[in-house]
Amino acid sequence: MLHHILAHTPLYVWALLAFLVYRGCLASRDREVSLRALFVLPAVMLYLSVSGMQHTFGGGAAVWACWLAGAGAGAVLAWRMTGAAIAVDRAQGMVVQRGSWAPLALMMGIFATRYTVAVLLTIDPAAAHGGAVAVATCAVYGLFNGIFAGRLARYLSAWLRQPVSVAA
Repeated sequence: MLHHILAHTPLYVWALLAFLVYRGCLASRDREVSLRALFVLPAVMLYLSVSGMQHTFGGGAAVWACWLAGAGAGAVLAWRMTGAAIAVDRAQGMVVQRGSWAPLALMMGIFATRYTVAVLLTIDPAAAHGGAVAVATCAVYGLFNGIFAGRLARYLSAWLRQPVSVAA
């Protein structure tokens, strides 16, 4: 069965997986990035999660409530865990991102969730109407997106806390 599932996975899915692994490996190294670039990865992961939720479960209030609960928990978790010193150079418009394998783990989590849900719904289309699947999936998407948002908020906080005189 696993061979059948993998063989019928569209090629673009494997291309997306390769891109996410590449981006995750880049994130494992210290690097300087612009403030604008900090928004790219959380935005892409938000799109993947929301499009997966919308396509699979629709946009009902319960779907969004589960996603928001997960996102809130993830944001708080990331805010508390992203406490290391963040180097900011406002004059150059750059932030030093410390290398971490966390973005790769989060991206793989979102990818695995989408892939698993797609396989589940291919095998059992009625599962999309089951409350437990929708609740769990949307909460997990929210958790991952919340962690990305919490990390981004930490960087923005460091950016905004830097005195303007240092940037001049």
